Amino acid sequence: MEDLLRPIYQERASQSNTLGTLLIEKRNRNSPNTDRFDAILLMIVKELETPLYIKHYDIGEQKAALYIVSEEQLKDWIQLGTNRRVIDWIMNGKILFDRNEYIITLRNKLDDYPLEDRKVKIGIEFAKLIRRYMEGKDFFESNHHLDAFNHIVHSLHHLARLSVIENGFHPELTVWNQVKQIEPQIHKLYEELVEGEEPIEKRLELLFLASEFLIHSRTKIGIQHLLDVLNTKETSWSYNDLLNEPELAGYIADLTVLIDYLVEKGLIEAVKVETKGHGVYHRMYKVSNE
Repeated sequence: MEDLLRPIYQERASQSNTLGTLLIEKRNRNSPNTDRFDAILLMIVKELETPLYIKHYDIGEQKAALYIVSEEQLKDWIQLGTNRRVIDWIMNGKILFDRNEYIITLRNKLDDYPLEDRKVKIGIEFAKLIRRYMEGKDFFESNHHLDAFNHIVHSLHHLARLSVIENGFHPELTVWNQVKQIEPQIHKLYEELVEGEEPIEKRLELLFLASEFLIHSRTKIGIQHLLDVLNTKETSWSYNDLLNEPELAGYIADLTVLIDYLVEKGLIEAVKVETKGHGVYHRMYKVSNE
């Protein structure tokens, strides 16, 4: 396959804008790592008119895809965890071209994965976990057990990813295999939920109790990045300020629920600021001093 793909990447590799090229081949017939293509060519460039350019090819009886991604987009994928395949591609792909050891350096950085680099991703996963957990709880209390089940499965998945990141690893597509090694307790909860023989209501009830403890034990590290951002201002933040803060861009979909949860837990304080309307206040937020 590499020989067949050489004309596709060779010309671009000679351009100064190209930082590196990787070949990722399908591991088995239904492997998800290449989106069912026989091979993926991942080309990383300094700048690109659009963040991502994709082209599909037929080569004999096989099919391949070329992904050209800007360095900035790649960094966003890695930091925000919005493209989990890309970690696998970078770490396990075959290097076809590497300008000034760009890919080797990137691999070493991903392998080290220091806490400072993990904070944002931990915060985002924690926010997703809280949203799914709280919505699942609401459905459960309203006796919508199948909807509650769906949300709690997702919340456990975010809890699993959070555990993997917390332990210094990047979550892979097969995250439950990782969690089984890293934190068997979470894996066991997942098994009990999806495979348990007790009525669904009983399984959910037990899971909410266990999840409450696991969430509480991770709250401090889960919100550290958010608190660091809030502490960059001496004054309180409006919700619109938070929405437009670039550092919190990855939280947007789950920020309202997370903030409300943290106010309820006394970790963030809701500050009332007077408006011109009698009895109407702006609701502002700051880190609680308690």
